[in-house]
Amino acid sequence: MQPLRIIIANLSAMSLGFTMTSPANAQTVGDLDIGDGMPIEEDITASGPIGPLRGTLTLPTEHGPLPADVPVFLVVPGSGPTDRDGNSPLGIAAAPYRLLAEALAVRGHPSVRIDKRGMFGSEGASPDPNDVTIASYGDDLLAWTAAIRKRLPTEDGTRCVIPIGHSEGGLVALAAIARLPDACGLILIASIGRSLDEVIGEQLRANPANAPFLQEAEAALATLKRGERVDAGTISPALRPLLGAEVQGFLIDAMSYDPLELAARVEVPMLILQGTRDLQVSMADARMLADAAPNATLALLPDVSHVLKTVASEDLSANLATYADPNIPIAPLVVDAVADFVDGIRAE
Repeated sequence: MQPLRIIIANLSAMSLGFTMTSPANAQTVGDLDIGDGMPIEEDITASGPIGPLRGTLTLPTEHGPLPADVPVFLVVPGSGPTDRDGNSPLGIAAAPYRLLAEALAVRGHPSVRIDKRGMFGSEGASPDPNDVTIASYGDDLLAWTAAIRKRLPTEDGTRCVIPIGHSEGGLVALAAIARLPDACGLILIASIGRSLDEVIGEQLRANPANAPFLQEAEAALATLKRGERVDAGTISPALRPLLGAEVQGFLIDAMSYDPLELAARVEVPMLILQGTRDLQVSMADARMLADAAPNATLALLPDVSHVLKTVASEDLSANLATYADPNIPIAPLVVDAVADFVDGIRAE
């Protein structure tokens, strides 16, 4: 086992400047001047269960063929109705995946961000977005890997594709990485290191407003963990969005996975990113994943929230505000960590 590398990002080196003018004028992302060029975006599709999966390919600002040794990031979305940009109709409009893709393109790194099967642009891929498992989401990552290699071919057909799993997407990527052909790396951002039921229970207990429903929720989570369904008619209305009948099958499946066991099997270089202002996933989860993995780098990012934005204080309202504002730029520390990781892989 190779020694674990831990990076505590240098906050003093972070640049927060972000200006966007019309495409005809100079653009800056963080402290990067990209002149008149902007990242190139195009629609891309992959084969889904009964129809196409859809996403967005973001290419670097420099035109011309992509060198064969340049990996492509595949952004794997978090839980619930999260779209390819990282937004959700449940109140998230931060666009973290879009902003990350644009910032990485400025650094010369292409990426694909995707709509989950049965949702948004990928609605036609499945008749029921809740009829999914961690493994079926993994099937989609294989389809996306094939689509990326078809669109950006190399002579030997083994273009490096590096999944970036965010939140629940980290579990999907962990479970799928051994199945991806010629995998060369894995990035987890704000990914859980414990069983999903433990994390949900902790999140519920952290909010005093949940006290009236906590006992019921914990009993339901224990039932689902045993692989049994809960009578939907007995669930309090406040808990139905979380534990309703339509999502219980997926919850039962997801709770059966141990992220630490999966991390221990990862043979490719792995980067684990965790923001210190994350309200949903703890630094303890990130440390557990890193300790379990044989070839991991752990990067702790000061003042970074769950949606990859900078929050300079412990003020809860300021943190929650990052979930709703796409004009707050991506935290430069996230971009730096991802770019440095892939540059290291290319140098090996």
